[in-house]
Amino acid sequence: MKEKRCSWCLSTPLYRRYHDEEWGRPVTDDATLFEFLLLEGAQAGLSWITVLNKREHYRKVFNGFDAEKIARYTPRRVEKLLEDPGIIRNRLKVESAVKNARAYLALRDGGTSLAEFLWQFTDGRVRDNRRRSLKSVPAITPESDAISKALKKAGFNFVGSTIVYAFMQATGMVNDHLVTCPAYRHCIDSAKRKNLL
Repeated sequence: MKEKRCSWCLSTPLYRRYHDEEWGRPVTDDATLFEFLLLEGAQAGLSWITVLNKREHYRKVFNGFDAEKIARYTPRRVEKLLEDPGIIRNRLKVESAVKNARAYLALRDGGTSLAEFLWQFTDGRVRDNRRRSLKSVPAITPESDAISKALKKAGFNFVGSTIVYAFMQATGMVNDHLVTCPAYRHCIDSAKRKNLL
């Protein structure tokens, strides 16, 4: 079987690197999960490469995705962010980052880590989907529906089921690399090392 990358990542070197080194690798670190949650929300209605191209600038102007700092953003700070061409200047998305930071902290202060909260929906295991074609990859699943509903109940915003499924793919809660892709095996190996498979 000839190995080849998933075709969605071929447009730029940055996209290929993201595919090869990050996408689908299981993430259990709360700070990284929080960053992805905010970025996936920013991506809603756009292509991921748009967000990926802006990610470093997002990290800079959103204080390294430090939830404690973002939760304290004032309306004035939001207005300043909306003037920044280096991010996606959508008021609802920027305001949702603040709301999500507060929801994240409330979850943590209530004794639940974001990782525990999210990974419970896959029983703490990576869903190895063994995809053979991109056509077989869904936009939503029962798990993404359930996570979306739970996140909304916990006070998060921009967490519809489609956004959540993209988040699950990015953070390796599911392995949706095609089985013919070299990264498929790397993600499986990473999941095994973390006892998530």
